[in-house]
Amino acid sequence: MRTRLSICRKKKRYASEADAIAAAQTASIDLRPYSCDRCHRYHLTSRTRGKRRLPVADWDDSAPRRACHKHEINMP
Repeated sequence: MRTRLSICRKKKRYASEADAIAAAQTASIDLRPYSCDRCHRYHLTSRTRGKRRLPVADWDDSAPRRACHKHEINMP
């Protein structure tokens, strides 16, 4: 899907995919980078359905984890 120009202008731009991934890993919600066909830079999106999730850097087991998929929820 093509990024609308009005959306591109509102979003933060990252020069490289590595910069975008680093920013996504520090966010409190699941984000993933994508290459913008308008500005030819990288933006972040919260739309992750059907997409690969980013690897977790320096995972802290004491931090609460948000369940994103129903199979990740531990049901008694």
